Amino acid sequence: MDSAEPHQLSAELQQTARSLGRLLLQHGQRVVFAESCTAGLVAASLAIVPGISRCLCGSLVTYREASKTAWLGVDAQLIAAFTAVSPEVTAQMASAALQRTIEADWAAAVTGHLGPDAPPGSDGTIHIAVARRLKRAIPQSTGFDAGPLELTVQLKQQLSAPTRVLRQQQAAGSVLATLEQALRSKLEPA
Repeated sequence: MDSAEPHQLSAELQQTARSLGRLLLQHGQRVVFAESCTAGLVAASLAIVPGISRCLCGSLVTYREASKTAWLGVDAQLIAAFTAVSPEVTAQMASAALQRTIEADWAAAVTGHLGPDAPPGSDGTIHIAVARRLKRAIPQSTGFDAGPLELTVQLKQQLSAPTRVLRQQQAAGSVLATLEQALRSKLEPA
């Protein structure tokens, strides 16, 4: 049994969420998430920031393969070829969430194996992808032109936390920190 309570965010996760929240609010950037192994914890963590409703569009929790395919349009053949926990699927999740959320400027996606029944060699492994919209969506008579997207980050990480709940928090913190780093690299002068 995990010693951490699932409903209590670690101080580190809260600090990471606040830092990203300030950056999003400062630059007027909006974000959407596509979450699998974190099951909505990334968005819930960011939601602790006062005023974040101006920047947080939402989160698509696609925990199962069928949800990834039905809700996000992730290619079932891609899942069959690489598994649902792969850089290829995570990248498609981020891009699809951004395409489907016209008001968002950024999307971050996460998949992973948090245990205890992970495939051998995969326990504690997560994949994160971040995509950004290169120009704001434009209303058209037939709907919206989502505009061009760019995959800015794709990474694999091995989590060090010993339990499932702590791994979920560590994964959520990694997504928020990765997104913050991507935003800083594109929005702030070097």
